[in-house]
Amino acid sequence: MIDFAILPVYLTAVVALLLLPGPDMLLIASSSISFGRKVGVFASLGNATSGVILTVLAAMGVSALIAMNPLALQALHLLGGAYLLKMGTDCLRVKPDAAPELDSNSAAAKSYYQRALVSNLLNPKALVFFVMFLPQFVSSSVSASSGEQMLTLGLLLNVLGLAFNFLLVALVGSVGKRLLESDNFRMYQHKVMGCVFIILSLWMLSNLLIH
Repeated sequence: MIDFAILPVYLTAVVALLLLPGPDMLLIASSSISFGRKVGVFASLGNATSGVILTVLAAMGVSALIAMNPLALQALHLLGGAYLLKMGTDCLRVKPDAAPELDSNSAAAKSYYQRALVSNLLNPKALVFFVMFLPQFVSSSVSASSGEQMLTLGLLLNVLGLAFNFLLVALVGSVGKRLLESDNFRMYQHKVMGCVFIILSLWMLSNLLIH
């Protein structure tokens, strides 16, 4: 399905990208620290789901069409920034006495799965990344079509990314478990996450102003 001669170069590039801090890493790490490993795992799965969707779109050529439309990209910037801003303000509005109990993380896990999924889908940089990055490793030396190669490369990227995020969750989740035993920390965890979402929103909206 892909040219194995370029696989070492591709894997090197993927590892470098995974180690580069970004909004996805911030969201997964923050949710793991604030709510524990279970929520971090679900946030990682939400991020991976969006990655699979973007991979399929890139392979189909739909994302390339959208990326060439400046208005579509600006709309994605605006929608993504507004969505994250709403999540941030919602978290900041939570009263301290509404902090969840330690055994009530199921709702938080579902919520952060959805948030990671939607925020990444509405991130234009993620869309452009799949359009610009994957084609660099499409080879004419194999019989598979460019779409098939991009699909394979994208799925490999998502598998490696999910494994990396699980490792991140395991590392920071141990810290989060100790923090969750503190009533003071649990009381203000929504405030912390609200600030994280607002920072991500400002980051995304700033890209709209720059472009």
